[in-house]
Amino acid sequence: MRTTHESASVRLYHLSDGPEGGAAQTLLYGTLAEALALAAQQPDEIQGDLFIATDNDVVAYLDLIDP
Repeated sequence: MRTTHESASVRLYHLSDGPEGGAAQTLLYGTLAEALALAAQQPDEIQGDLFIATDNDVVAYLDLIDP
């Protein structure tokens, strides 16, 4: 993810693996800090399918938090 800050506007969404290719369900439009906090509260099986989108990039939640 490109350099950003905790108050950057982002979209947190869950990308499911449905029978027709899945669907994106938005969980939050808010700041990066809010998105990270909400994502951390989700069950492990959901966290693997979470993505954070900024104005110019998309990154998997687990890729963002794993060093």
